[in-house]
Amino acid sequence: MAESSTNRTDRRVARIKEILAKRQPSLTVVLENINDPHNLSACVRSCDAVGVDEIHLVYYGGQPFPKLGKSSSASARKWVGQKHYRSVRECFGQLRAEGKKIFTTHIGTDSVSLFDLDLTQPVALVFGNEHDGVSPEAVELADGNFLVPQAGMIQSLNISVACAVSLYEAMRQRLDAGFYGKRQLDEAEFEARLEEWLLK
Repeated sequence: MAESSTNRTDRRVARIKEILAKRQPSLTVVLENINDPHNLSACVRSCDAVGVDEIHLVYYGGQPFPKLGKSSSASARKWVGQKHYRSVRECFGQLRAEGKKIFTTHIGTDSVSLFDLDLTQPVALVFGNEHDGVSPEAVELADGNFLVPQAGMIQSLNISVACAVSLYEAMRQRLDAGFYGKRQLDEAEFEARLEEWLLK
């Protein structure tokens, strides 16, 4: 017997509510001048997978904001909000207004291991472009710098891999702290997002 449209709708509503209940508005990612749309799409997919609610895209120096396509690799764009900025300072100002600490991925003498960061606090993780990495301005304005521990000869990771690894460490910490078992979106945000997602 074919499933009724009412049952399909009920299942869809229940699924969306389940996902929204696990969204982590206190965890976000900043992507600075990412050139490769495949890397960007992969980052967005990782964000969706761990419950990041919104990402921040910083593009300057004449670079256009990217347009994510409708391919399966970019489908997560429907479920992860985006904010656009033309300067690092503007972006970081918004994040600080939201009460978030800001950490850049940067190899330096003051960099700490990803595993030593407290990723249960409101936090933004910053990833730079494929060639130049995070800009000196972002490093200077951040609250700290971190690196992903590695044991190989080549001390670098693809941007999308570094993003995924970092987000899953955040998810691990937040799972241990019970964050995914308690809804973080307030009632108004939850209902607004539910109405928005049901139209997608």
